[in-house]
Amino acid sequence: MTSQRTRERMLARLREQGIKDEVTLSAMGSIARHIFVDEALSSRAYEDVSLPIGFGQTISQPYIVARMTEILRANGVLDKVLEIGTGCGYQTAILSKVAKEVYSVERISPLIMKARGHLRELRMRNIKLKHADGTLGLPELAPFDGIIVTAAASHIPQDLLAQLAVGGRMVIPVGTEEQILYLIERTETEYRQTKLEAVKFVPLLGGTN
Repeated sequence: MTSQRTRERMLARLREQGIKDEVTLSAMGSIARHIFVDEALSSRAYEDVSLPIGFGQTISQPYIVARMTEILRANGVLDKVLEIGTGCGYQTAILSKVAKEVYSVERISPLIMKARGHLRELRMRNIKLKHADGTLGLPELAPFDGIIVTAAASHIPQDLLAQLAVGGRMVIPVGTEEQILYLIERTETEYRQTKLEAVKFVPLLGGTN
């Protein structure tokens, strides 16, 4: 269930679901998703479902990971990307294949330790992880030309908007009962918001533990 053939089937399904960006698809095909889930769930790693990773968190379904990556990449090459919510590190690993530098923030200490182990196993050199409150971003490293948020915010955090470079893109799920994936694009004069599609994520929380 963890073979290259299984990954090829996942890529075929992503194409059927409308993912067109070949760089994103190549990244999805090159990262072994099963190493990011518990061994008991590894046989389900390439199904199009989210799976529990502990601490009330999940690894997003492959379609959502690919969709958010494709949206973020729509302007072409990404230099510096900020991810809010490292989780098990799977989305982080995908980002490392499409961006020059990836900075990822996780509020749950045991999860970031797990993610470090997974990413070390894959010898990812262009990723920096930080245990911190993701709602605040990383102002000391801003601006970022891509920001991806992997938990649903009740509103779009002003701190993150301020860290988006002019010409940059942020992909973020927003909502409590009903969640919508938003694209935020920063221009010289404004932040343009585009509603994309209904999604389901765990809530974005402040603080650390």
